[in-house]
Amino acid sequence: MTARLPVFPLGTVLFPGLVLPLHIFEYRYRALVRHLLALPEQAPREFGVVAIQAGWEVAPTAPDGRPLPDDDLTLHEVGCTAELRQVTELPDGGYDIVTVGRQRFRIDSIDRASAPYLTAEVQWLPEPHSPDEAGELSVQVTTVFRQYLGLIRADPEEASEQLPEDPTVLSHLVAATAALTLADRQRLLAIDDTAARLRAELRLLTREAALLRQVRAVPVPLKELASPPTPN
Repeated sequence: MTARLPVFPLGTVLFPGLVLPLHIFEYRYRALVRHLLALPEQAPREFGVVAIQAGWEVAPTAPDGRPLPDDDLTLHEVGCTAELRQVTELPDGGYDIVTVGRQRFRIDSIDRASAPYLTAEVQWLPEPHSPDEAGELSVQVTTVFRQYLGLIRADPEEASEQLPEDPTVLSHLVAATAALTLADRQRLLAIDDTAARLRAELRLLTREAALLRQVRAVPVPLKELASPPTPN
């Protein structure tokens, strides 16, 4: 099943269930927000967030502020819809908005001409998973993720925060929260099922935790040990 979506290119990856606040100042995205606000009351107010593969978030503009063609912009194929939850109109005509990630999709084609902002024909991506396998993996990922949080957070209480029991929700939370590269996050978003995503996260978290432990265990250089203490 395909659908047409407004597209918002960003230098980040959005996952289902995660909150994404945005400051809207460009002409094209002001037009996008106005379009969403003008939709009928029951219509979904959503747009697609897609990570930028090459190019820039802010498009070149004409003297009147209108965007110029940005043919060098290249997007990743898989993105996530953002549902508009809160809108604050600003005195300069911009907006502060709060969105929540909803559903993954894959881009079939991009239209750069029919609206001030990009639109795309997309296919919705399902989230299949084996309950038994995903459930077992989620227990392992939760354990390793807590260890990882204990290494990167100074407050022990932050590392013991409640984590979701649903394997799919957990997989998206871990992908968005861990200190991963955009490329790692994009690969996780594009994985087709929950169990495979959890397996990939288990490998990534194990790798990152091992690196963090190694950094913490770096010995004091020998030259420092050989130097007498400096008097106060």
